Amino acid sequence: MSRLDRLVERYAEHIATPWPEGLSGIERVIFVVYPPADELKFRVYIDEFELRTRDAGHGWSLLDLTDAFPQWMAAQRYRDKYFRRPELLAGYPEGRLTEFTKHLVERTSAHIEQASANDVVAMAGVGALFGVSSVSTVVDQAASAINGRLVVFFPGEVEDKTYRLLDARDGWGYLAHAITTD
Repeated sequence: MSRLDRLVERYAEHIATPWPEGLSGIERVIFVVYPPADELKFRVYIDEFELRTRDAGHGWSLLDLTDAFPQWMAAQRYRDKYFRRPELLAGYPEGRLTEFTKHLVERTSAHIEQASANDVVAMAGVGALFGVSSVSTVVDQAASAINGRLVVFFPGEVEDKTYRLLDARDGWGYLAHAITTD
């Protein structure tokens, strides 16, 4: 059985267990962590995660953030100027663009709010946020909108509840549950 097959099985076991009530938004977050090198292979497995979620009696909605930054940038009035002088974007030196992150939190929250208490909202493509936003900021700020579960497909690693995306420490500890390939 491959790493990703094991990951699907672990996810299926977890998502099929009864969901406790009264959890805070952040406690409703599940990180499915896999090696970044498996990103392309992982994309093939997303349908399997959906199938396992539906088999467990839950709804499913996928929010793919892969093209969120290019779409946001294309809609900016001063995009050509930003391409010539990216330092004009607030948060550029830190690799966390303030206005893009605000947009991303609003988009994510709106998507999550549409889901019921029995639904899973799956967030894919978070690796594309590297250098322009922070997964932790998006999840933290959107957590209050979570009715069911938010599953974050995370290409990185987790150690002692600290998540690393593409070898950069996103550096937050979570009450979220982590499912890994190991």
